[in-house]
Amino acid sequence: MTTMLDLTDVTAGTCCAPLVREPLTADEAEQLATTMKALADPTRLRLLSIVAASENAEACVCDLIEPVGLSQPTVSHHLKILTRAGFLTRSKRGTWAYFALVPGALDRVSQLLVAS
Repeated sequence: MTTMLDLTDVTAGTCCAPLVREPLTADEAEQLATTMKALADPTRLRLLSIVAASENAEACVCDLIEPVGLSQPTVSHHLKILTRAGFLTRSKRGTWAYFALVPGALDRVSQLLVAS
């Protein structure tokens, strides 16, 4: 089942993206670099898109292993990076971990990068 995601106009009411409006502080640059590194891996992008497209934007780690063709520890490692970067949340149910997309996480990244 495919879930349609709503599009948000992140340029409404702004002249330009924060990235091009003023220089980033060292802390902001470090945080953005961590975020971009998390997204810079093809496997992590696939995992994020699978979770986002899942029902309720949530998926069990057990359902993410086969689509990416990697072992459970490797998938868990990638999910941990996405969680640390603020894209996913993790909850444990029985023996399995479930990951959910953080509302607005992708919008926050796009707001930094989109210039009008």
